Amino acid sequence: MSQNDLLQQEQLKKQMTDKDKLVREKLGELFEWTDVKGDIDSHLQIQKAFDMAFKAYDGKKMPDGSPLILHHLDIAVIAMKEVNLGPTSAVCALLHSMDIKDPQVRKEILKNFDRNVLDIIEGFKKISALQTERVSFQSDTFRNMFLSLVDDIRVVLIRMAHRLHDVRTPELLTRKQKRKFFNEIKYIYIPIAHRLGLYRIKSEMENDLMRFEQPDIYRTITDKIQATKSKREVYINDFIQPIEHELHAAGFDFEIKWRTKSVPSIWAKMKRQNVEFEQIYDIFAVRIIINSKSPKKEKEDCWMVYSIVTNIYQPNPKRLRDWISTPKASGYESLHTTVMGPNKKWVEVQIRTVRMDEVAEKGQAAHWAYKGLMKSKVMDDWLLQVRDVLEHPESIGSEYAYQSQKTKEYVFIFTPMGDLKRLPAGATVLDFAYDIHTNIGNQCSGARVNNKLVPIRYVLKNGDKVEVVTTKNQKPKSDWVSFVNTAKARNHIKRQLKEEKYKEAEAGKELLLRKFKNWKLKSSDDLINVLVKHFKMDSAVDLYYLLAIDKIDLALIKSILNDFLKEEPEEAETEAEEKPPKPLPKQEDKAEDILYIGNHVKNINYRFAKCCNPIPGDSVFGFITTLGSISIHRRNCPNAKRLDERYPYRIVEVKWIGSEDKPFYRINLKINGSDELGIVEAVTKAITGDLRVNMRTINFITKGKKFEGRVSLMIRNHEHLDQLIHKIKMVQGIEKVTRIK
Repeated sequence: MSQNDLLQQEQLKKQMTDKDKLVREKLGELFEWTDVKGDIDSHLQIQKAFDMAFKAYDGKKMPDGSPLILHHLDIAVIAMKEVNLGPTSAVCALLHSMDIKDPQVRKEILKNFDRNVLDIIEGFKKISALQTERVSFQSDTFRNMFLSLVDDIRVVLIRMAHRLHDVRTPELLTRKQKRKFFNEIKYIYIPIAHRLGLYRIKSEMENDLMRFEQPDIYRTITDKIQATKSKREVYINDFIQPIEHELHAAGFDFEIKWRTKSVPSIWAKMKRQNVEFEQIYDIFAVRIIINSKSPKKEKEDCWMVYSIVTNIYQPNPKRLRDWISTPKASGYESLHTTVMGPNKKWVEVQIRTVRMDEVAEKGQAAHWAYKGLMKSKVMDDWLLQVRDVLEHPESIGSEYAYQSQKTKEYVFIFTPMGDLKRLPAGATVLDFAYDIHTNIGNQCSGARVNNKLVPIRYVLKNGDKVEVVTTKNQKPKSDWVSFVNTAKARNHIKRQLKEEKYKEAEAGKELLLRKFKNWKLKSSDDLINVLVKHFKMDSAVDLYYLLAIDKIDLALIKSILNDFLKEEPEEAETEAEEKPPKPLPKQEDKAEDILYIGNHVKNINYRFAKCCNPIPGDSVFGFITTLGSISIHRRNCPNAKRLDERYPYRIVEVKWIGSEDKPFYRINLKINGSDELGIVEAVTKAITGDLRVNMRTINFITKGKKFEGRVSLMIRNHEHLDQLIHKIKMVQGIEKVTRIK
């Protein structure tokens, strides 16, 4: 073996020794934090997890050649040291890369640890698999989905520790990974860290994010901060000295701190105020922390200090922020003022007590809530509870402490493009299809959920990626209504079923009229009414539809009509001899034979014709049917002219007699207008409002920017109807209201 080979072997051994040393040191640091937060059992759990991980990751390395186990140890330390999690989270951080789909791995984890360790690792892998490329377009919704996807908050916090480790080791990441990871950090982890009060982590992530996204600007501002550091320190000492002198003279026990604002914060202010770095007057802030002798004197002490400071330096009244008299919703208390310091430079001064400062430093001063960016009360209440647990882990039992109070009312679903949809819990593939577009819902025949084919009834779960499969010949079916869970899908299905029914009914009507022609029958409307009555249907549409789908046999139709028409010719001839023809009586005619009708009139066999549905007050006439009863029609009934021409001898004059009982009669209206937001609600309110009209059915169909509605109502009389039609016409967007049969 050559000397060169020997040297290479020695170097390799030294490198291995150095890496083993780093692993031992990091494990020792993890044990130190375990001893602080746990007990002897926790120590043993960490050792078991390390042994399992070391064996599973043996020989596996990171891109820089470092052992994979070191990467996991780093994350475990961050989870305990900086995110303030416990030993269980450290165990999960060590094991999170293991293949838990392997039955042997699952068995070993369950043998050595509690079930929740396996659950946390499964949750970690679930959120790791989420698409985050388009998260910036809908970050609020995504964060809510992200948080509701898991049952244990530790899943999210361990993932945050992982991302923090990633940004600390950017040399291990590709450009594509950096773009993806920083996108998650920007829109998910920074806001979550802010809500949880993890400000140190938030600040570090913001700095790393800006260094990645805007390296030139970050470097420029950092250089300017560094260049002015010595001058700034001298200036602050000059600024603080007179304040310290006066506070000591007043007998205050206090401490004065100062800090330079972060680069992202300075840059945000430069953009917001549209100024250069040199024009930012509050690049640093001075904080005066008072040790008040009594909680009751805290406010008084703060205002006394404010008075001392503003006696020395001129304040800007517009920049006074009093969060002592009225604390923020998060509990933050402090007095903020901006004063004119030496050389006419503005300086921000914060005044608070030791207690107030402790609360603020622990993260309860939630600028997120202050800036009005919280959208979901349920989600934020949960996060506030978690933050309290993180700050006081000793005050709540471990089983309760980490159980999320997530909202279970919704599921969050991804489209193939990575867009996010929120649907009610229990929503199916069909609900999702209709949420995308009506036509997609109508033609939905299934879906690929996480690349697996599933039926339209499949109930979706949080985080599912769904690609709807459509078929051109697919049409909504009546049973679809039973397994959709959204009103939008249900309404579209019902509307489409009605439209399909009308289409089928048109075909059925054409078929029946052709048969009438073949059977040499002319009185089609009368005969159709006979059939509707025979089959006890609500309308002729039902008859046509059942004919079209072959639910009624045409031979049966012919048999029913033949039975009905057997006596029709003889009866017509007899009545033609007995009664000469006469014209359809007009309203002003003074005929001797008048039929009086009304609610209290008894022993008269009459009915209201379904073709025109007359109501009291309508101008009407009677028609004697072949069965001997009298059918009451409106004079403008579509059948009036035909009855007058063919059977003038069967027509009788009819007049209404008023009734104190005021019965209700069913009428139908057709409403046309522009399809505007809230039009259905406005029409419904107009109908059921002051006039207290009872609606039986209502159906609206949109055609482009127009709509056509059909409403079935119960009306007292013609005057009542006129009032109602007038009121509906007053609704904005209504163009026409017509009474129909």
